[in-house]
Amino acid sequence: MGDDFLIAETNKGWYENLQFICHSYRVLKIYLMVFMGGHGMSTSREAGWFYRHCGMGLLLAGLFLFAAVLSGFVPEWGPLSAMASGKDDVALTPASIPDLVERLSPTVVNISTAKVIKNPLTKRDFNQKGLGSGFIISEDGYIFTNNHVVDKADKIKVKLADGKEYDAEIKGRDANTDLALIKITAPAKLPYARLGDSDRCRIGEGVIAIGNPLGLDHTVTAGIISAKGRVIGAGPYDNFIQTDASINPGNSGGPLCNLAGEVVGINTAIVAGAQGIGFAIPINMAKAILSDLKTSGKITRGWLGVTSQDITDDMRQSLKLKDRQGVLVGNVFAGDPADKAGIKIGDVILGIAGKTVKDERELGQIVATLHVGSKVDIKVFRDGKEMTFPIVIAERKDGQDQASGSGVIEQFDMTAQEVTPEIARYFALPEKTGVIITDVKAGGLADEAGLKPRDIILKVNNIEISDLKEYEAAMTAGDKGDALLMLIRRGKENFFVTIKKGKEEKK
Repeated sequence: MGDDFLIAETNKGWYENLQFICHSYRVLKIYLMVFMGGHGMSTSREAGWFYRHCGMGLLLAGLFLFAAVLSGFVPEWGPLSAMASGKDDVALTPASIPDLVERLSPTVVNISTAKVIKNPLTKRDFNQKGLGSGFIISEDGYIFTNNHVVDKADKIKVKLADGKEYDAEIKGRDANTDLALIKITAPAKLPYARLGDSDRCRIGEGVIAIGNPLGLDHTVTAGIISAKGRVIGAGPYDNFIQTDASINPGNSGGPLCNLAGEVVGINTAIVAGAQGIGFAIPINMAKAILSDLKTSGKITRGWLGVTSQDITDDMRQSLKLKDRQGVLVGNVFAGDPADKAGIKIGDVILGIAGKTVKDERELGQIVATLHVGSKVDIKVFRDGKEMTFPIVIAERKDGQDQASGSGVIEQFDMTAQEVTPEIARYFALPEKTGVIITDVKAGGLADEAGLKPRDIILKVNNIEISDLKEYEAAMTAGDKGDALLMLIRRGKENFFVTIKKGKEEKK
């Protein structure tokens, strides 16, 4: 139920309490008149004195009772009794968290994985085990979790709240958003979680997290939404919900729920060494790719065919814009959708597909969710006036920079992007330090060298890297066959890896 309903119900309860007090006052008034008449209080002065003092006492008692009801000391009457009754319309109150947990726990699952790893020294195989969480989204056994929970797993086991275990298969996954869809086959219909609308979440709103931290089944923690739209360098589509609900290793893939019992996020990341800082993928991002994961197992994303940059205050004044909303087009790729639609260098993109564009990151996220082949309107500002053009969305290919002036570079079977100020703060780095790896192709050169997403490339062949331009120059310098010596930051540790240039990249 919404806030308006709760307020209306609360006001109704207060009104009913007031009615009760007034009715009691009238009843006692009649009783006093009879009482006075029967006990010789015939003079108006005597009756008036008695009536005034009794009436005043009753009024004060009534006000005290009313205050007690509102304060919760008399829970049998008024809105507080409704709030404590366990009905569906009390989901917004902290007192209902036990009821929410009781309803949500059967939808949360524990995920254990195993993959065979070859020991490079002994050449022997051994099983590497992993733990994570997930939640059921349909009665036929589809489950949302994180991609990093099930990535490269040879075997996946799902344990339900009632202790039953099932083998699971991966139906689809997306490394860019760290989302995966797995499925189990159960003999009966399964309880499933209700998916909410993460766009409507508000900072300060209460949430609960349920998962399998450190192997502790169905652990429940509570907190609030601390921030929205966080960029932490996990991938090109970072848009995390930050929460202070305790999240630990093993919580990954579990639900972050609002107090209406709806899943609004998928718990994904923490800041090592910090307390009360966890991150969840907005559920709307997961819902947007659910169909693709089910039908094809992979994600097709929209492609506009432009590079862009955020608008500075100087640019705003020069372009005579009323604010800094939108992005400035720096390049239009010939033959791509934007070019065919008539978009030009210097246009300011204000909106697309009915959504307002705030900055280049938001443009990239919106375009990525548009269906390939769909025809939408794009609103631009040109020569002092707004214009609208129809545009047909194309498919983004791997390695294409969908809409970012800072860009991404894909080479040696990995994708890298610049370290933004938010990413620098997250990793406790000075700004303009290195580039961050956002994706590594399985079995590729970077994977063989031991590189992973979220690694920071600090130096290449002893050349310090501060942005993508320096990174690209360092990676392309030298002759074919030369080895690139790269200094990498992972967590709090630095180490070196080498990649040999000229070796055939694996596709």
